[in-house]
Amino acid sequence: MPHESLRPGDSCPDCRKGEVYKNEAFAREQNLSPDERLRFHKTESGPLMEKLKEWFTRQLEDRLVEPNSGLGQAILYMLKHWEKMTLFLRAPGAPLDNNICERALKKAILHRENALFYLSENGAHVGDLFMSLIHTCQLCGVNPFDYLTALQRHAGELSATPRNWMPWNYRATLEPADTPRTVAR
Repeated sequence: MPHESLRPGDSCPDCRKGEVYKNEAFAREQNLSPDERLRFHKTESGPLMEKLKEWFTRQLEDRLVEPNSGLGQAILYMLKHWEKMTLFLRAPGAPLDNNICERALKKAILHRENALFYLSENGAHVGDLFMSLIHTCQLCGVNPFDYLTALQRHAGELSATPRNWMPWNYRATLEPADTPRTVAR
């Protein structure tokens, strides 16, 4: 009879994806070039990924997991997309996952859900503007609150030279504006 849930004895001890992430962390710590990283992953992570693929295949072929179950569908998904998911073993610089994209999509989805509560079209435009500014700040490594506060404090200069007050360059504009001026005698 197929097993719906895995028991500790059913696990694949030699093919944990967590080990691959440990390898990636080591590669980053060592500042490996993309080509060195590729060679390292082929040597260290390649065998782990191959064992994982064998384990996935065995679970389905030996009917240890029902293909229509949640686990079975996850295994089928992994096997169907295996080439793309193991690109880091064939292409220099290829990421292990697409977490950066997933995080960006989560922000867009969260904004879409929040937009349901805007009371007017103008409110939606304002919300879109702030969301865009906040995400741009985050991508530039700028604290959105500090940025928006600086815009408020320097509204006059902002309206005169808006191009100098973008999230990626406003700090350089702030330096001369925030330094105390001495009065010449």
